[in-house]
Amino acid sequence: MPHKIKHRKTTIVTLEAGELIAEHCRPGDIAIVRESDGWWTHFVGEDNEIESYDVAFETYGKALGAAKAAAEFDAE
Repeated sequence: MPHKIKHRKTTIVTLEAGELIAEHCRPGDIAIVRESDGWWTHFVGEDNEIESYDVAFETYGKALGAAKAAAEFDAE
């Protein structure tokens, strides 16, 4: 089950492996997805396109920190 938090004006959605970004996120959201190689941070664009960092984070805390930093940048 997805877990959502609001940071500034951005919704950060944490998904488990197999949960689909398109089913749980809207444009402007940041998705953190657990995969076999780590925690991926994905950004949902206005046309539902997905952009991601080049590598996964090794912990959820690091992925969440990156997502919050991106939300801070977007809020400025």
